[in-house]
Amino acid sequence: MKKRFLKHIVGILGLSFLTLALTSCSVTPKQYQSDQKVGPQVHHTITGIDAGAGIMSSTQNALDKYDLKNNNWQLQTSSTAAMTSQLAKSIKYKQPIVLTGWQPHWMFKKFPIKFLKDPKGVYGKAEQIDTVAGKDFATKNPGAYKFFKQFHWDPDMMGDTMYENYNGKDPQETAKKFIKEHPKEVAEWTKDVPDGNGKTVKMAYVTWDDAIASTNVTAQILRDKGYNVSISAMEAQPMWSSIASGSSDVTTAAWLPVTSGPLYEKYKDKVERLATNCPGAKVGLAVPTYMKDVNSIEDLNNK
Repeated sequence: MKKRFLKHIVGILGLSFLTLALTSCSVTPKQYQSDQKVGPQVHHTITGIDAGAGIMSSTQNALDKYDLKNNNWQLQTSSTAAMTSQLAKSIKYKQPIVLTGWQPHWMFKKFPIKFLKDPKGVYGKAEQIDTVAGKDFATKNPGAYKFFKQFHWDPDMMGDTMYENYNGKDPQETAKKFIKEHPKEVAEWTKDVPDGNGKTVKMAYVTWDDAIASTNVTAQILRDKGYNVSISAMEAQPMWSSIASGSSDVTTAAWLPVTSGPLYEKYKDKVERLATNCPGAKVGLAVPTYMKDVNSIEDLNNK
């Protein structure tokens, strides 16, 4: 009986010591240190998104142009969701992070982040999001063609829609809400656009937050006009191929001239740029605003 009791006490004490040891070993993630170089603090890693995205190609170019590759910098492929999840953790603990960024995007509304200056112009001065269709879209569906020629919104409207989707709203419900709250804009976009009477429109998009927002909004407006709209999510390369081949009719997700530039050059003889649906877009590298001494891509080697 005494032996059993002693074993019980020893077991409890052992568990207590183990708990104390684990507790003492747990540490708060290290915060950004402005007096230390940023490279070692982020393991010389830029956190990116999916490999097929144009911003990833531009960032590989930036690694060369800014001599980052020779200083052991690398680009980590992940996904938009994984990247923003890592960003959220970094912001929570005030840790350093360097990531691929683009605007409009909800992450600039939710998190205190800033673009790094790009003196070598690797990412271009400015981007715009264009609507691109197959060459025969105007003939096949002149009503929908006219609508997409007239559709345009600004980064704030798009950003608000993306942020609602990020917060868990269904993109189709968000689109309906946007339409209800913006009757003036919708009336402008649908001016002289005939009813669809069931005519089909096949939209393609990449699963980027901006494309999800613009695709669902435009699709819902056309559905309200009587068009039979289908939307298909694809990677960037298949999306452009689909538009060029006629398998899909139109996309509102062409970032130009840089991000989607190579794909546009490949298919430009088989597609038509209908309109710029969102001007003032921007891509580049971004960091949290508390990294106050890191303001340019050049600083990644120097600070």
